[in-house]
Amino acid sequence: MPSDVVALVPVGDALTRLAAENLIREYLQFIASTALQNYQLMFDIEAMVYSDIHDEAKFYSPAGRFYLVRHSDQHIGVGCLKRLTPTIAEIQRMYVQPSARGLGAGRLLVEQLLADARDMQFQIVRLESLRALTAAHMLYRSVGFQEIEPYTENSMKDYQSPEAMEAYQSSALFMELRFDPLLRSQ
Repeated sequence: MPSDVVALVPVGDALTRLAAENLIREYLQFIASTALQNYQLMFDIEAMVYSDIHDEAKFYSPAGRFYLVRHSDQHIGVGCLKRLTPTIAEIQRMYVQPSARGLGAGRLLVEQLLADARDMQFQIVRLESLRALTAAHMLYRSVGFQEIEPYTENSMKDYQSPEAMEAYQSSALFMELRFDPLLRSQ
């Protein structure tokens, strides 16, 4: 595969796990900075990174999906699909490094995660994103996501106190995409 092609690489071995760990930490540092500046919210980055990498039931197959994005012999992004219920999945940790944006990596990643969700027979895919991340929201809307009310099984529930959850929920945009049952059965 030519190095200038944007490609997805499943996370599984020690090298891809290390690359995923570094990218998730980079992403969460960016998110934490944005959350603190815009919403006065904080969370434990290292606890989240540890859970993401070491909890086999979270993003790894068969219950989920976990990808790196590769371009020019570098890992430039990461994205995950997590099972919330037998019929609902959640996209998490969608991140493309700023220097690699505009290559179509985010679209490739979200489209693959949606195809995986469809193949895994999920009926609904949800996500949450800080309101300040408007470019990400444009991408999500372009593939069919619509804004919804906050959902209780969101990814921050384990990392925010009950008192802080209301502030978090008002700082985030919650979205979902419902698959057409006729298309899913084909």
